[in-house]
Amino acid sequence: MTTTRVAAIDCGTNSVRLLIADLDPETGRITDLDRRMVINRLGQGVDATGRLHPDALERTFAACREYAGVVAAHGVGADRIRFVATSASRDAENAAEFTEGVRGILGVSPEVVSGDEEARLSFTGATKELTGEPFAAPYLVFDLGGGSTEFVLGGAEVEAARSVDIGCVRMTERHFAGSELPTPGQIAGARADVRAALDTAAETVPLTGAATLVGLAGTVTTVAGIVLGLPAYDSERIHHARLTVEQVREVAGQLLTTTHAERAAIPVMHPGRVDVIAAGALVLLEIMERTGAAEVVVSEHDILDGIAWSIAS
Repeated sequence: MTTTRVAAIDCGTNSVRLLIADLDPETGRITDLDRRMVINRLGQGVDATGRLHPDALERTFAACREYAGVVAAHGVGADRIRFVATSASRDAENAAEFTEGVRGILGVSPEVVSGDEEARLSFTGATKELTGEPFAAPYLVFDLGGGSTEFVLGGAEVEAARSVDIGCVRMTERHFAGSELPTPGQIAGARADVRAALDTAAETVPLTGAATLVGLAGTVTTVAGIVLGLPAYDSERIHHARLTVEQVREVAGQLLTTTHAERAAIPVMHPGRVDVIAAGALVLLEIMERTGAAEVVVSEHDILDGIAWSIAS
């Protein structure tokens, strides 16, 4: 068996993640060697100011320095590293500062991919291992990030993709900023914002009729951990968990009516998600209700895995 060792880095609005893996293109098997995440909140204030905050840049560069050491320890050459940057760095006026800092630390430039390319990478990562019942094609995959959500419909190939600007950080900053508990009016405003974005997505990607709805990223996996009642985050239990719309509605209602301290006490909650999880769960619920899906399949394999496969290909 001939494998290729790669290092994939995904820098989004809320987190920066690293995957070092051995890939076997013949079998489609991906073997994790190291998978880790840092909450860097690169998108802090971008929606309001149009610029990357200096503190957010420093948090991101600190994560990059950590990752550079891990990449070197696993012997991954620069030609097998890919750093993909998503929503926050697409939106920022001072993106060059971000690019130069990353290149200086890791030796590779971040690629600011389009929303459509982001969607395709997410689709590859999420669906490469899905075959047959209960995971029948066509798949509607959504990647619910910090600043944007990508929708992709397809089977063996991508048929349609669209990125829209709804995510857990962006919705929190727009609608729930400064609120310990969101008011009914704030929740209604957020719902209207999400529904308008879903209307936009539906112009390109049919949101109903897929055989399997697949949800990616931290909001979805955290909600899964809450539904499963896990005493700690367990990626093996969460991967391919199936959540009903009723379960998601119950958890979203819980998160929208609990304090910061109560959310922080949930065993599976990452500290960096405490203040944005309520808005994220609301987006998740709106997506499920709009698609009409009875359940969502949760995947731990997402854009990070898609980036890894893109290096090998």
